[in-house]
Amino acid sequence: MVAEAFTVDLNKPLVFQVGHLGEQYQEWVHQPIVSKEGPRLFANDLLEFLTRTEWWAIPLIWLPVVCWCLTTSIQMGHTLSEVALMVVFGICLWTLIEYIMHRFLFHINTKSYWTNTAHYLLHGIHHKHPTDGLRLVFPPAAAAILCFPFWNLIRLITTPTTTHGVFGGGLLGYVMYDCTHYYLHHGQPSSDPGKHLKKYHLNHHFRIQNKGFGITSTLWDHVFGTLPSTKTIDKSS
Repeated sequence: MVAEAFTVDLNKPLVFQVGHLGEQYQEWVHQPIVSKEGPRLFANDLLEFLTRTEWWAIPLIWLPVVCWCLTTSIQMGHTLSEVALMVVFGICLWTLIEYIMHRFLFHINTKSYWTNTAHYLLHGIHHKHPTDGLRLVFPPAAAAILCFPFWNLIRLITTPTTTHGVFGGGLLGYVMYDCTHYYLHHGQPSSDPGKHLKKYHLNHHFRIQNKGFGITSTLWDHVFGTLPSTKTIDKSS
């Protein structure tokens, strides 16, 4: 006896439905629905509120933290040029972390109830509803939690007096990433590099979703061989 396939009801909160899709989840989540209005995820109003974030909240919340980190570095005796080098290193490090997370975590294959549910909350919602403007940037509460492992990673590879500067650079890279990501979906760049990056990212959403993992840069796609063909990107225009 063949079990009947589960059907997601888009008119009901989605989070606790998607897990029931099992092995069909990956196919379902990569069939995007283009709509200005995003779906409801939770029946609970507070949980639903925490999933929605305006793009401008990211620089508003995190740029003061960046400034504090860089000011602390200067107070520790570093020159402006030294702090600038730390910031550049931090930004470059972020672009690598951005690529690794997007490729190996956000696009992990899942099929069990709870892994499907977790993936949908983490990234699946964005691929299913790529034009939902309130679920495009990372919620500040979740980002704050991820700051702890990122800080500890920086501490492992830097000296005590350079940790703040590199962390501030990485955090600035994150702000640039989230704002760029929002702009690529909702802005209308008329010239490069914005125009190319928009084509590149929309190609990832609507054509080849296992290629083109870079958001702010295509550098690591070049390095690790996940660059989609030029012809495919041109068709996305």
